[in-house]
Amino acid sequence: MNMKTTVKQVISTLMAIAITVLSSCNASGQKMETGLEVLIKNNFDILQGKRVGLVTNPTGVDNQLVSTVDILHHAPGVKLAALYGPEHGVRGEFTAGEYVDSETDPTTGLPVYSLYGKTRKPSPEMLNDIDILVYDIQDIGSRSYTFISTLGLLMEAASEKGIPVVVLDRPNPLGGVRMEGAVTRPGFFSFVSQFAIPYIHGMTVGELAKFLNGEGLLTNGIKCDLRVVKMNGWSRKMLFGDTGLPWVPSSPHVPHGDTPLYYPATGIAGELYAVSIGVGYTIPFQTFAAEWINADSLASALGALKLPGVIFRPVHYKPYYSTLQGKMVHGVQIHLTDPSKAPLSLIQFYIMQEAHRLWPDKNLFEMCDQSRLSMFDKVCGTDEVRLAFTKSFRVDDILGLWNNDIPAFRARASKYFLYN
Repeated sequence: MNMKTTVKQVISTLMAIAITVLSSCNASGQKMETGLEVLIKNNFDILQGKRVGLVTNPTGVDNQLVSTVDILHHAPGVKLAALYGPEHGVRGEFTAGEYVDSETDPTTGLPVYSLYGKTRKPSPEMLNDIDILVYDIQDIGSRSYTFISTLGLLMEAASEKGIPVVVLDRPNPLGGVRMEGAVTRPGFFSFVSQFAIPYIHGMTVGELAKFLNGEGLLTNGIKCDLRVVKMNGWSRKMLFGDTGLPWVPSSPHVPHGDTPLYYPATGIAGELYAVSIGVGYTIPFQTFAAEWINADSLASALGALKLPGVIFRPVHYKPYYSTLQGKMVHGVQIHLTDPSKAPLSLIQFYIMQEAHRLWPDKNLFEMCDQSRLSMFDKVCGTDEVRLAFTKSFRVDDILGLWNNDIPAFRARASKYFLYN
């Protein structure tokens, strides 16, 4: 056998192995399966013969981007009876904070009950003629994102009505290791901080649902009949980019699979509406900019901190809408080089620290509409962070507040982990 023949045989063998590996993956080339895909594979067993209410939005899709609405509507033995829409609506046609009305779904003809309008908790009437509720929404891993608040209220309503809840689990885009921020304090619970959990909670929605149920964190310690359809192939170290799953924008300003990494990096500071964080421009949550900032000076000062896993680049742009619309702003764009090492939720505080050191007459907390301070505190889960930070604008002054709750919380949460 000559050398050419041997090489051809080796290549042929390698090609055969590659084809075998690829064929073992699903059609999108990814190996992991969401709770929805596991449900489909199990022939919708837990929904058979049931009248189903579905809480979902555009992120509820299979790996071929077919909507959970359409899948359950056509599932044999399953009667999809009603839809429930969180912030942005079932089909995603509403912007952030926009009032959502109940309506009829044009595709299925089913009633769509709004959970972000007159009520945020399903009323008993909304659950009439429903045997089981299914929740299938992609979360982004930060407490202030309202979909998990909807989940908790749904669980309460279902318990009061005696209806089981099924959570079709999906990945936490930030992974299941990272936890950051103060646990929400009494007096600061709201729809953007509904539960006593850290700002970055480190759980999938299925794990979070089990945690809320098991720890008695729903109103009056109420518990629901909860079932979680686990994913196959997800591990705690996986960011969304590691899953091979397609990303569907979870809301208008979370357009890409890596946007959830930037959301906690600037979203808290963004609540002041004193600087642009890229919302209203092409890179939401990736910037910190204002008319009065010298971009090169701020980028240089932040670079000197040598924060792990992040680089700051000078940037100049005009927001198309939202904060500082149409004004030329200057600042930094955040580039995450190693998200596992970057102090995600503290990045904005480091930026505010350096900006105040460079321009001490520009106090963001005084420049903003003072009504925004309350929202800043709600998103932080306490006013302690703002009060401590604004004494001297030093991150060191809030590190204890930001980190000290995590060990005890991790110990409690780990009892409900479904994945390694």
